[in-house]
Amino acid sequence: MKRVLILGRGASGKSTLAKRLGAITGLPVVELDKAFWRAGLVATSRDEWVAVQEKLIVDERWIMDGDLGRLDSVEARLRAADTIILLDFSFVRCAWRAIRRSRERADFWWWVLAYRRQSRPVLMKAIAHCAANAELHVFRDPASLKLFIHEVACE
Repeated sequence: MKRVLILGRGASGKSTLAKRLGAITGLPVVELDKAFWRAGLVATSRDEWVAVQEKLIVDERWIMDGDLGRLDSVEARLRAADTIILLDFSFVRCAWRAIRRSRERADFWWWVLAYRRQSRPVLMKAIAHCAANAELHVFRDPASLKLFIHEVACE
């Protein structure tokens, strides 16, 4: 694991996992939300976002966390990653985490609600097309993720 991409619906724990894996592995963590969102939660244009990612993936070692749903362009990150982690936790779990952490906009809630029907299929197709050689880990519950973290820590 040298280039790790963490994806998943909003409030699934992507940033928390990235920080945890970064502490265990020593890999630098890049929080994509900070690179993507402008002041006032204005989205970066697609062309500019692709260019930003091309600069970010040049480094040989990183953990990038972030899934921007329909606003995202993941292909460059997928091609560069050797490990992809998809946090595919339930709507209820993610909604509970989102409510506990902050107020969210309506577009966030629509994305979280429709993730498995809309975003996940597009993402899985992109993974199959752009990252066929990457190691893919899909976690549907915190217990299996906890076991994975433990295994990484013991390596």
